[in-house]
Amino acid sequence: MLRKIIFPLLLGLAGCGVLIWLGLWQVDRLAWKQGILENINARIAADPQPFRTDVTEAADEYTSVSLSGRPTGEELHVLVSGTSAGTGYRVISRFETDDGLAILLDQGLLPLEAKDAAPPSLAPMQVTGTLLWPDDQNSSTPDADLAANIWFARNVDTMSAHLDTLPLMVVVSEATPADPRLTALPVATADIANDHLSYAITWFLLAAVWAIMTLFLILRTLRTKDT
Repeated sequence: MLRKIIFPLLLGLAGCGVLIWLGLWQVDRLAWKQGILENINARIAADPQPFRTDVTEAADEYTSVSLSGRPTGEELHVLVSGTSAGTGYRVISRFETDDGLAILLDQGLLPLEAKDAAPPSLAPMQVTGTLLWPDDQNSSTPDADLAANIWFARNVDTMSAHLDTLPLMVVVSEATPADPRLTALPVATADIANDHLSYAITWFLLAAVWAIMTLFLILRTLRTKDT
């Protein structure tokens, strides 16, 4: 009898072992990702630091900063959907600080129907925001339609070259005075994918299914022997 069931038993144990290991690996990844998100939340919630230019993506991304200056009126429109404010265009402005430096300022969402609305008066502005190096672009992202000023991803290097700024972006949390056309889209960890729990559950469910199928195969093998 043992000889008849040894192959399906070994197959079942091996399959369950691999699937359970994959589930446990995703649990470890979940803990790793939660640690990263907690660190990001702490940076975002910290008191704003004065903006400086000697920052790097590795050391300073998600740092809360404060700065003052004025937008120059030059802006890029990035088509987005599924934001907390709906569908529209992220407005990436050329912003000159009081020190005379130009950076990228993600001011928030412009409604689709307001695309052609002129920027308000270019008054001095106090800004609180978050340093960010967005990763919106991939191999399937269309090229920007420069004639219509419609972009499909935020890329700091490309946009800074286009607007002649430093390759630095601040995403507005609060601005005074605020641009009445726009709704701020502050950086939040809710926008960062964390699917490891669902992946872990999927692997554990597959392990359970594999175990049931193995049991069914063993019972069928024994029943065949009896007949």
